[in-house]
Amino acid sequence: MSAVRSKICGITRIEDALAAVEAGADAIGFVFYAKSPRAVTFQQARDIIKLLPPFVTTVGLFVNSSRCELGELLDAVPLDLLQFHGDETAAECEGWHRPYIKALRVKAGDDIAAACDAFPSASGILLDAYVEGVPGGTGEAFDWSLIPQGLSKPIILAGGLTPDNVAEAIARVRPYAVDVSGGVEASKGIKDHAKIQAFIKAVRSST
Repeated sequence: MSAVRSKICGITRIEDALAAVEAGADAIGFVFYAKSPRAVTFQQARDIIKLLPPFVTTVGLFVNSSRCELGELLDAVPLDLLQFHGDETAAECEGWHRPYIKALRVKAGDDIAAACDAFPSASGILLDAYVEGVPGGTGEAFDWSLIPQGLSKPIILAGGLTPDNVAEAIARVRPYAVDVSGGVEASKGIKDHAKIQAFIKAVRSST
């Protein structure tokens, strides 16, 4: 099995971004969703990105953003990858001259394979826990056995991952990458650097 990539999401402070990079994270994520406790402004994200070293992928998370809002943000913030967590169609995810991943909130009975196929232009599909009325970042895991084999897109596993369970998650799901936010926090939006290190170490030791 090839090395599983890791993304630390919900970054709000430069010291947390640099701690993630130092620990070996492949990507860091910024939440542009005002209702999230981890939301950042254009300026906050831009200031953090300016100080990052090369070869770290910067990801912007969006929930049903208008084209106007998203266009303004992408003019201001040099993001590498877009992550759509709302009810966006494939057409709404395209056309930004950047690769994107689409998040799906998984619950029993979902046809995950069909949902993946509905986004043929996506670089990958992120699978998160379904919680009524909450688009993501709940810190809750879902039943990994619901994920079928042979999906058409690389899978990014999210939802309730921690340094303690990520190795088991990787062994069972065999994802392309894992995505964590709350599982490496001291409080909402504030990362625990020791937990970040433990998470990345667990990811690397599992592959």
